[in-house]
Order: sequence, then C-alpha cells, then structure tokens
Amino acid sequence: MKQLLRLPSFYLSAPLLVACGLTLLTYDLPSDYMEGLLLLAAAAMAILALDTFVGIRLPRSEAFLARDYTGTRDAFVALVFAAVIVLFCLLDLVLFPVPLFASPTSYANMEGGRDHIRHVSDMCWVLPPIGLLCARQRWLRAALVLAGLVFPVLVIDRNRIFAALFSVALVVLLRRHEAKALPWKRVLLLAVGGTTVFSVLGILRSGTLDYVTLPFSDMYRGAPQGVKWLLLYASAGPYNFASILAKQYNDTHFLINQLVPMAGSIATADTGIPLDAANINVGTEFFPFLMALGPGGAIASMVGLYLMLLWSVRRVQPMVPLFGLLIFLRVSYTAVMAPFAPQAFTWTSFGFIALCLLLQLVSSLLPDRRTQGPPVEYDMPAGHGASPSTH
Repeated sequence: MKQLLRLPSFYLSAPLLVACGLTLLTYDLPSDYMEGLLLLAAAAMAILALDTFVGIRLPRSEAFLARDYTGTRDAFVALVFAAVIVLFCLLDLVLFPVPLFASPTSYANMEGGRDHIRHVSDMCWVLPPIGLLCARQRWLRAALVLAGLVFPVLVIDRNRIFAALFSVALVVLLRRHEAKALPWKRVLLLAVGGTTVFSVLGILRSGTLDYVTLPFSDMYRGAPQGVKWLLLYASAGPYNFASILAKQYNDTHFLINQLVPMAGSIATADTGIPLDAANINVGTEFFPFLMALGPGGAIASMVGLYLMLLWSVRRVQPMVPLFGLLIFLRVSYTAVMAPFAPQAFTWTSFGFIALCLLLQLVSSLLPDRRTQGPPVEYDMPAGHGASPSTH
C-alpha cells in the first residue's frame, strides 16, 4: 500500500474504478449507458498502466520525515496565510447566517458579497496540514486542525470536510516511517467520521431521498438512508456522464464558466441539461468536457489531470518543499474527487496553485534564520491536538 501511495495515477484511477463499480451496483443501467461507464473505466486502466512506464513517483517517507518545517520561513509565510483564511472564515460566520443553525438551504446563498469571502474561506482545508506541519505550539496546531474541520460543518460544505480529512490522512501516511505499519485504524476512524458527517449534512441539506427517481437497483433500495447518500454521491457522477454521452448532448457554456473567472454560473441545477433526475445534478470532472467537446474532449481532460498529477509530484521532489506539498495535496484531492464533480479544471483551483507558487517566491525572499531541527513523524492527532514525535 505504501508503494501505491507513491504512484501518481493511484489518486485518479483507483477512485474512478471504484466509482464505476459502485455505479454498476447502485443502478439497473440502461444498455446504452454502459458505453460511458466503460469509457471512464478503460481510461482509468490505461492511465494506471501508463504510469508504470513513466516512472515518476512521490519521494519515499524518509524524504518527508527529513523535513521539519517549524520555524522556517516557509512555515512563517504559511502561518500568515492560515491566519488570513481564519479571518475570512470568521467574517463568513459573522456577516452571514450560519447554515447549520439557520436554514440549511442558505449554504448556497452567495449574495451580498458572500461569494467573494467564500473564495478565501473555501481554502479552510489547508488549515489542518499547515497546523500539523508548521505550528510549534500544541495549542496552535490543535486550533488550526479544529478550525479546518469545524468551519465546513458550520457552513454545510461537505466537499471542504472531505478535503480537510483527506489532507490530514495523507500527511500522516506520507510522514510514516517505511519500517512502521500504516496507522489504518486511525485513518479508518477519520474515514468513518467523515462519511458520517457527510451523510448527516446531506440529509440536512436535501432531506429525504424518496423523491429521487432513478433506476436504482434492489441493493440500493434496501440500504439505510445514510448509506444511500454515500452510494448516490459516489455513483451519480459516472451515471450522469454515461447518460449525457448516450444522449449526445452538447453545451460549451459550463466548461467556459468554470475556466474563465466570473464568466457565468457553473451550477447545473435548473438548466437545460437533460439529466435523468434534475435534482441529482453532479457530474464527473470530465462532464463539462464531454458536453463541450465530446468523448475525445473527456479523454483529453483525463490525460490532462494525470499530467497535472505528474507535475505536482515533481513539485515535491526531491526535498518536499512546503508549498509544493500543498499543491500536491490540492491536485491529488481533485483527482480523488474526479468521479464526483469538477474541481481540478476550475479557475479557483488554478488560482490556488498560483497563490502557492507566489507564497513560495515570497518565502524565498525572506531571510532564513532557522537551524534545521530533527526529522519529525506525525501520528494521527488524538482530539486534533496531538504533538509530533521525534526520532
């Protein structure tokens, strides 16, 4: 498993294959929908096979362990960055209704300038990794981890919860000594906690699933409500991808809107897209490319995301710079979430990468007065406040 974590294609191909498998289990698919599902699965397998020949890998755990960021200029800049994000999270909560305590549907209300504040507060997922890697004081580390996990719950943002949990789990796994077994019990605890919160927030945001009219399988119909939410979220993207491919629907607006800042809405709800269920409007990362450019465009976007993964892996070689690691965490997360919704090929994602490159440049211009400390290995934070152990 440790070797799989070093494989760039693992973060794209494995989730895509799992999502395709869950789609087969969740629905009684019409025969003409199988083409889209096979296209996704075949592309995932091809990328996985290609990766064995490319040979680009994440550094071994020793390289991650050798980096102690605390007290460095990178850590200083990252902590200032984190402070700005925390400020915007507080502004989001103070200036606007808190969806968890107000109307759950208010999470989508971006009027009154909330959309501009949310562009910054949406980066709350970086708070846990910055806290784990850069904070010397235990209270600060715990506060950043807690803020990164609590804020998404308050605004009912399930995606940011997953992003934060993913970044915490990956940092822990990558900074684990090769000779030690991976802490699967703690990672499993994070996964169970995240999926539980996801299911509860899904019910709060959208209510019961009884109104969803799709060709569900008997297995899905017999599952508990919380499990239904997870199955629906995991499978709806490939299902809608296959549906639109079968219907040969074309529309370039959504791709333009997600690539060009402020060009227009990227929401697919209440639009002319002929979805089988208008209220289940999520798609894969490649969904807008399929609508705009057809199957060839969708395949090209899959290859493009794989190339982004390779580039992000290069950013952490060989010495694992902090902002290179944040870029990798972002790109790998968008790859993991590729079966569900567009997050990689968006102007906000490109903006985050550009911001990390800028912060890295700013950091390089600061004087470095720190003496390198001992290597650090991070265990899963117990109560979000555990300190690193030194070796």
